[in-house]
Amino acid sequence: MPVAASAIYFLNLRGDVLINRLYRDDVGKTIKHASIEVEKPVLRNIAFSIFKQFFAIRRTFPCIAVRTSYSEGNMVDAFRTHIMQTKELGTCPVRQIGGCSFFYMRISNVYIVIVVSSNANVACAFKFVVEAVSLFKSYFGGAFDEDAIRNNFVLIYELLDEIMDFGYPQNLSPEILKLYITQEGVRSPFSSKPSDRPVPNATLQVTGAVGWRREGLVYKKNEVFLDIVESVNLLMSSKGVVLRCDVTGKILMKCFLSGMPDLKLGLNDKIGLEKESQLKSRPTKSGKTIELDDVTFHQCVNLTRFNSEKTVSFVPPDGEFELMKYRITEGVNLPFKVLPTIKELGRTRMEVNVKVKSVFGAKMFALGVVVKIPVPKQTAKTSFTVTSGRAKYNAAIDCLVWKIRKFPGQTEPTLSAEVELISTMTEKKSWTKPPIQMEFQVPMFTASGLRVRFLKVSIIPF
Repeated sequence: MPVAASAIYFLNLRGDVLINRLYRDDVGKTIKHASIEVEKPVLRNIAFSIFKQFFAIRRTFPCIAVRTSYSEGNMVDAFRTHIMQTKELGTCPVRQIGGCSFFYMRISNVYIVIVVSSNANVACAFKFVVEAVSLFKSYFGGAFDEDAIRNNFVLIYELLDEIMDFGYPQNLSPEILKLYITQEGVRSPFSSKPSDRPVPNATLQVTGAVGWRREGLVYKKNEVFLDIVESVNLLMSSKGVVLRCDVTGKILMKCFLSGMPDLKLGLNDKIGLEKESQLKSRPTKSGKTIELDDVTFHQCVNLTRFNSEKTVSFVPPDGEFELMKYRITEGVNLPFKVLPTIKELGRTRMEVNVKVKSVFGAKMFALGVVVKIPVPKQTAKTSFTVTSGRAKYNAAIDCLVWKIRKFPGQTEPTLSAEVELISTMTEKKSWTKPPIQMEFQVPMFTASGLRVRFLKVSIIPF
């Protein structure tokens, strides 16, 4: 079920309440208030002065029930006493005290606490907190701390009334809320001034199905830009055996389209191509296919159509946004091969030879290549010979840093280094030879093999 929050509190590091909002009346008047309900009319007016008498009578009349509730002030006292003043602060963001659950998160010097009296979706609660902080930062000019809250009491109360209704999260999009909550917060002097564009139709965006795009956008030139950005995580043994390898990627888009366009993106993923061939009743001829894992989409993607047709169909937001994220664990194309050779010549000398081979096409090139080769801590002097780029010894990280500004494809630059060590009597453990690290950017190359087959744009007239 959704969050169904009873209250939300903003506390400073001392536990003082900066601002709070109660959404439900299931919070009582006292910290521990025992009320007695008896089904028999004879016992309705019985009062108990102490709990011992109450429990003694309860053994005689089992129909008596106890209800425990919490007041607003005592909620804060319970959080301060049971969580903030103990060593358990920060160990677990979810705590249950009495009959209430406390979900809390620290942002800068402010604790945001959500109090829930029923079984709620914890992930949804923390997602609400993150999105709410992003919303506040958009109004405050990028700052969210105790001073920003104290300077924007009225605006925060107005936003809290809009983003949550009776404990259930509502619209948290800054672009939409700024259309009808036009009050400006106390912004940072370095933040950009918000634009004074006219509001075309705020009601349609709040109640309509497409809440992430304004109505009535007009561009003289319609443009769409798409980029695939991937990060390769690889662990390889000294013998060249890949121990662990995966690729995490994201598709970034920048759209400047008029009206309310409908876009359809086709990728060379295996499931999508198989579904397309079934719908067209003919085999596909798209070449290599890949299997996408852990795919997450932007809210603009039509998930119903994706589940049925396996196509990414969406009405894009205006400007730049992240369309989807994915991960791939099989069939990864490694752009480089690193072949190291390290020889220890006694206790005071080492020879390091590293060859890096680029396996992508000769017409492509890598940018910003950095190879970090670990060396022992007792390194005293180094000398280098490189066929491309430049190298130096960085004593702060105990590494030989080899930088190549532009790395063409199908080439094999090498590094040769002589390392002189300081002989110590206390160092008896052998050097463990940590792994070599490599950083790079290869434009127009995807290690996962992901390829955009088509991007169809249908502009709906307005």
